[in-house]
Amino acid sequence: MALPGKTYHVSLNEDGKWQVKAEKATKALKLFDTQKAAIAYAETIAENQDGTFVIHKKDGKIRKQDYSKK
Repeated sequence: MALPGKTYHVSLNEDGKWQVKAEKATKALKLFDTQKAAIAYAETIAENQDGTFVIHKKDGKIRKQDYSKK
């Protein structure tokens, strides 16, 4: 079984911006003004890296996970 690609998380940063972060990373890959823009970026990068992404609500709880087109 092949190892899956990275998992990316879309979550609200402490400064109020939406961030896309690789799992276990300390820094965000990119910041966005809207969750929609962050989701679009996470979807693209996860697809390019053969990975998945997880979307978090404003309170940090998981909204939906394991987005993949497999």
